[in-house]
Amino acid sequence: MRNDTTLVLAATGKSGRRVAARLRLRGTPVRAASRSSSTRFDWADPDGWDAVLEGVTAAYVVAPTVPGPVHEFVARAEAAGVRRLVLLSGRGADTWGDSAFGLDMRSAEDAVRGSALDWTVLRPSNFDQNFDEDLFHAPLVAGELALPAGAVPEPFIDLEDVADVAATVLTEPDGHAGKVYELSGPRALTFAEATELISRAAGTPVTYKQVSPAEYTAALVEQGWGEADAHHVAEMFVLMESGVIAETADGVTDVLGRAPRTFEDYAVRAAAAGAWQR
Repeated sequence: MRNDTTLVLAATGKSGRRVAARLRLRGTPVRAASRSSSTRFDWADPDGWDAVLEGVTAAYVVAPTVPGPVHEFVARAEAAGVRRLVLLSGRGADTWGDSAFGLDMRSAEDAVRGSALDWTVLRPSNFDQNFDEDLFHAPLVAGELALPAGAVPEPFIDLEDVADVAATVLTEPDGHAGKVYELSGPRALTFAEATELISRAAGTPVTYKQVSPAEYTAALVEQGWGEADAHHVAEMFVLMESGVIAETADGVTDVLGRAPRTFEDYAVRAAAAGAWQR
């Protein structure tokens, strides 16, 4: 007998843990799965997928870091009786052209959108939380953020909005099947402007420095990143500097009926939590 369980992949990650918490509050049975969860899911270990999919009605899917595995996952999901998939992809994925960035997300989109299941694709801009939970955090605490980003702005989005959208689409599927939602914050900021807002909210001097993609790649490698991973991140900035994803989008309002949270709201919350204390 089915139990209408919603599977959340990458459930210990930035978006997954937020989506899982929202689903639980809504009374939705959740199966939280990741490589470190009690329910283990590993993109490199397909032998364990069928057990994870048993009894699942809907799944929140975060693309793996390599192209390909989502095609097999979708086939397994169809065989298991899953009815709908919500995929976290990247902003404007179909406008990336021949960019080397995001082949993993584009492959995942092809798999999900080509399936017989009800599907929805979420394409958010860069997360606000990258500044306090991820790659940009340590440099900010050290006092200087150096990135290959200049005058082209980015409409950063709060992960709380992404999770609100995902939870809504998963639990209120009517009207969302076959939709691609481009998600962004309410206005675009340069990285220099975002850094200044963080500095002011935290009451701590932080500077922004623009570097070349090659310099940034070398810096990441020096920090212990693999060459391929470092180059992939640098390619994201090359794509952003092209301007193809610099505009704001209406996806948050379309799904939730409200405006997305501002970057200032995020900076105040994170600063109050001590994110950038030294």
